[in-house]
Amino acid sequence: MSRTLTPLCDFVRAYAESDAHRLHMPGHKGVSPYVRHNGVNPYGRHNGVNPYVRHKGINILGCEAYDITEIDGADVLYHPHGILADSQNIARDLFGTKKTLYSAEGSSLSIRAMLHLALLDAQMRGRSRTILAGRNAHKVFLSAAALLDFAVDWLYGTDDALLSCRITPTALDGVLSSAAVPPAAVYVTSPDYLGNVSDIAALAEVCHRHGTLLLVDNAHGAYLHFLDTPMHPMDLGADLCCDSAHKTLPVLTGGGYLHLSHRVSDHLCDQAEGAMALFASTSPSYLILQSLDAANAYLAGDFRADLRQLDEKMAALRTALTAHGWTLCGDEMCKLTVAPKAFGYTGDALAEILISHKLIPEFYDPDYVVLMMSPQTADDTFSALTEVLTACPRRAPITDVPPTLPRLRTVCTPRTAMLSPSETVAVENCIGRVLAQPSVSCPPAIPIAVSGEELTEDAVRAFGYWGIDVCSVML
Repeated sequence: MSRTLTPLCDFVRAYAESDAHRLHMPGHKGVSPYVRHNGVNPYGRHNGVNPYVRHKGINILGCEAYDITEIDGADVLYHPHGILADSQNIARDLFGTKKTLYSAEGSSLSIRAMLHLALLDAQMRGRSRTILAGRNAHKVFLSAAALLDFAVDWLYGTDDALLSCRITPTALDGVLSSAAVPPAAVYVTSPDYLGNVSDIAALAEVCHRHGTLLLVDNAHGAYLHFLDTPMHPMDLGADLCCDSAHKTLPVLTGGGYLHLSHRVSDHLCDQAEGAMALFASTSPSYLILQSLDAANAYLAGDFRADLRQLDEKMAALRTALTAHGWTLCGDEMCKLTVAPKAFGYTGDALAEILISHKLIPEFYDPDYVVLMMSPQTADDTFSALTEVLTACPRRAPITDVPPTLPRLRTVCTPRTAMLSPSETVAVENCIGRVLAQPSVSCPPAIPIAVSGEELTEDAVRAFGYWGIDVCSVML
């Protein structure tokens, strides 16, 4: 008998077709599983078509029959012994890891779990409870610091920029060599929000030479293992990493992975489900889990060939745009990042043009426009994007530059700051106050100042540049 690649989907499909009386959660009880609207099954297409269908006066999604909970046979996500264990083991084998776990709460859950695992490892080895982290860490890193109460030493890159933090192996080696006790882990973000990819192999070699773990926030790079030359952090020497599957794979929003490498001890692997369960909802979305399960069949099948085709399309797009004079940045394939000021546009102005042509960017700020593609991006999207951007006339260059990332005095730990009483005040009244909650939205969710730091005039200027006009500060 051939091994199914989608055991979870197979189970739920059979259950949905069994006409069982659903005396369990959720409350919608699987009403109207196959409502058809204009000949289309809404559940069968996840491309924005027919998101709501009215049935007997009630708005439904059309996916209710597939939305279940941990009934008999459906397994339990963080105590798996059946189909979820099988599905995660298939994902493990596809990614070539020692262990891969699903997240129905994106990379946020996986980040907290892998930091907890790193601290457990440090405790077992008598190491410091300090994490050495690139300053462009997602704000979830700070919430993890508050929950787990670890110390943070920040690594600043060569560019002092907000969205990128280019840490060289030489600089990392210098910091680790000067540490009295090795940190619990080094934590970096790669690819970063602009698409820059760190030299993970070299950073891993430095970390391992100093006896510490390398943790990678690979939220934007789930596809990297499936390139002709695999470039996933797990292929390059990282010890633990997270992927947001939904960012670059055809997975519902919230689908993600926690990966543990073959370097990680068996004991730490045994703690992984508990680490996820510590922070996770006890009601994971089975729709998200099914989308992760279904992705396994795609990853095992056409995905590599589809990535090659995407690479060709992206190369042609980049060639056309650079020939027209646009400045592009970033290294990774699925992201097109335009730095438009040299061509005479702010990121906000260029985004407005794109949106007027129904080309909706992932992110924009005064300096960049970030566009994300995948093998599922339609050909007419590439042609429309090329047409609109090559029709833009060159203007006089805009020469103002973003402020450098302020380096601020730490007054207290993120835990103390984030769990203390606070108030929201205008940024111009924040000088000398201590930041409580990070004042940044998602995207990009990269804090300008860190909870527990004293705000200065430089910080206030940076807040103003990126459009932040109020801050949460400690009382």
